[in-house]
Amino acid sequence: MIGLLIQDNAFEQDIRELLMSFYPGETYAHEVKDGVAFYVESRLGDGEVRLIVWDGGTDVSAAGGSFCRDGSGNSAEGRTEALAGDEPGARPELKPPAPGFSLTMDNSAPADLSDHLGTKNVIKQMFYKMLCTRTGKTLPWGSLTGIRPTKIALSRLEEGWSEEEIRRYMKETYLASDEKVNLSVEIAAREKRLLEPLDYERGYSLYVGIPFCPTTCLYCSFTSYPIGKWKGRTGLYLDALFHELEYTAKKMEGRPLDTVYFGGGTPTSLEAGEIETILCKLDQLFDLSRALEFTVEAGRPDSITREKLQVLRDHGITRISINPQTMNQSTLDLIGRRHTVEMVKERYYMAREMGFDNINMDLIMGLPQEGMDEVRRTLDEIRAMKPDSLTVHSLAIKRAARLNMFKEDYEGLTIQNTPEMIDLSAACARELGMEPYYLYRQKNMAGNFENVGYALPGKACIYNILIMEEMQTIVACGAGTTTKVVFPAENRRERCENVKEVEQYISRIDEMIGRKERILV
Repeated sequence: MIGLLIQDNAFEQDIRELLMSFYPGETYAHEVKDGVAFYVESRLGDGEVRLIVWDGGTDVSAAGGSFCRDGSGNSAEGRTEALAGDEPGARPELKPPAPGFSLTMDNSAPADLSDHLGTKNVIKQMFYKMLCTRTGKTLPWGSLTGIRPTKIALSRLEEGWSEEEIRRYMKETYLASDEKVNLSVEIAAREKRLLEPLDYERGYSLYVGIPFCPTTCLYCSFTSYPIGKWKGRTGLYLDALFHELEYTAKKMEGRPLDTVYFGGGTPTSLEAGEIETILCKLDQLFDLSRALEFTVEAGRPDSITREKLQVLRDHGITRISINPQTMNQSTLDLIGRRHTVEMVKERYYMAREMGFDNINMDLIMGLPQEGMDEVRRTLDEIRAMKPDSLTVHSLAIKRAARLNMFKEDYEGLTIQNTPEMIDLSAACARELGMEPYYLYRQKNMAGNFENVGYALPGKACIYNILIMEEMQTIVACGAGTTTKVVFPAENRRERCENVKEVEQYISRIDEMIGRKERILV
């Protein structure tokens, strides 16, 4: 257990997220109590930030040492008694009886603490360096805890910064590795080119959510329910969904629809006739003639049939996703994917034979019991199939996932994600001629890495970029979906969420529409 004694709650989440990166799975206390390994205390003064870290139950008053924002290790008085040399892994020489130590940014490295972002970055830099010293390790993304690293680079490209200026800023501000900084800038530059045709002011994208799957995966926290429990009743959900789609089409009439994403859950867990009904409804309500892309998640191979794929082809679907996650059968069995490795291949080649020329495949690094041998086996299979895009996820265990909710059932499982695994997947994608085109991070990621989408030239998914960079309004319909409205001229974003539980969504659909009415202008 780690103690958090935070003077300003505005920075608690940032400190907590950095702690989670170094100490995954830890619990937190907000008072002095038994069982706490160490405490983090923050003090903000006039132009000064002070972070104090002290061992549980120990008086820190005798702990000396300060650490300046510029990394010199010098205080205003010139002391150099703590964090000698700022070397990750170096241990401060502390005066007994206090085994803790403190880090101080003082007036020798001035900062405007009236600026929230500036203060946050100072605190995170100092805290990150302290944790590197305490644990003897560094993180690939440094002090950066946000889920959208490329947004930092893209926004500055839009403002006219050079790529080298952005690299320097990210390196100095977030202490990230050269590899991650370079990846962020490369992707941001590609995103900027891909998004140029879009009208941010008037254009919008549409997300249609189907909250059903064949089964629920061990690591999944998305809004999805086993389709078997809704057998014979999915029509009730579709009625509510169509009501929301009808409202949306009327509200957005006259505005160009740029991308459509049909996700979930697994849309192809529905029957072919139900998929046909939904696609006909979309054709009827929306002008899809100028949409840049239409993606359908056919993610679970055990949900795919030739009949369903033919329905998608008949409606001109341009992009589908067939997601193995891994090509190791023992892992598929463990995580609750009720399909075989051979089924992945069969469904993939069936789609190819039927003319689908933009197929994505999702993989997850860090799945339980998988090491380098398993990752190599998966990548060898992917390399042979040659999909058009590849999305490589680092496992993130959310609170609602079974793997987290029932820890005692899975405590013997080994979960690892290493730089070598990430590098191997990136090399595989580039060998296939793919380029990285979008990136995002999640909390509780194995190895503190990232999710990266790779695609062949001309096969990138514009919707994936938009959902991450928040450059355009995305109207989302269905249970558990989130609508994000962007006001570019004001640099403002608003969002509203639909309830997750299907029964609630059906009974409260008018309320869900009312939520949209308040922000869709």
